[in-house]
Amino acid sequence: MTPAPLATRLDIPSGPLFFPVTAYGPDGSVDLDTYRTHVRRGVEAGAAAVFACCGTGEFHALTPEEFEACVRAAVEAADGRVPVVAGAGYGTALAVRYARLAEAAGADGLLAMPPYLVVAGQEGLLRHYRELASATALPVIVYQRDNAVFTPQTVVALARTDGIIGLKDGLGDLDLMQRVVSAVRSEVPGGFLYFNGLPTAEQTQLAYRALGVTLYSSAVFCFAPEIALAFHQALRTGDDATVVKLLDGFYRPFVELRDRGRGYAVALVKAGVRLRGLDVGEVRPPLHEPAEDHVKQLAEVIERGYALLEEAK
Repeated sequence: MTPAPLATRLDIPSGPLFFPVTAYGPDGSVDLDTYRTHVRRGVEAGAAAVFACCGTGEFHALTPEEFEACVRAAVEAADGRVPVVAGAGYGTALAVRYARLAEAAGADGLLAMPPYLVVAGQEGLLRHYRELASATALPVIVYQRDNAVFTPQTVVALARTDGIIGLKDGLGDLDLMQRVVSAVRSEVPGGFLYFNGLPTAEQTQLAYRALGVTLYSSAVFCFAPEIALAFHQALRTGDDATVVKLLDGFYRPFVELRDRGRGYAVALVKAGVRLRGLDVGEVRPPLHEPAEDHVKQLAEVIERGYALLEEAK
């Protein structure tokens, strides 16, 4: 496997990037059958790629054995129709271990999440991601957020590293992103992928699109794929009226509800999947379930979103 095929497949804007939740049974163990169903439905609904066991998939809560089993199940459910990218994180040694488990499970690439706990300098971060990239044949997308924030020159160095194909931004500093895009464009020949990785990325995608960042993660796709697809299509075709209607009538209310609880970027999404008829279980600690009233409000927001789609027909 080489980086080019995955980069090419991801760069085709055929649909949202799907970050499935991880399903748990009543006893709290991973429910692989339900997880396969969740992934398969997402692929059949029009996802362009599956990002398994990443932030929305509670990577932090999975043992290495559970992680490998989930990645393998996602690969089986995708059945080659779209690429499967798996999360990898913690310190360098553990990140390499997860990367190798993902490779053994059949993943097409890796989303490299920030190192655990430490706040490292640019030199140490660069060494960390280079070691991760060299550990397997899987192409790597580096996730910028929290304690892994890069200068433009560090991103240039990452882009020059064999096996690193892109940067996912979860920071939201548009000035920094503009300088990153400009520096890489000026100094590194060939394509380098950029992803908007902020929570509910649709809310900020108009701004990212102005920087040339067209790829984005969609947690909403987990529970309302038709809404996420309609928004993606509207962005792609320049249908600004639909974009604004969905932003004002669905995404803004959802984001305001999401911001009412810590960890709701995952817990509220998982509640949405349950509301839509698939019992994926609760989140694992240290995350907690949304308040009952917030779940009721979520149901109303989802209903409103689908009503907007009906009005547009």
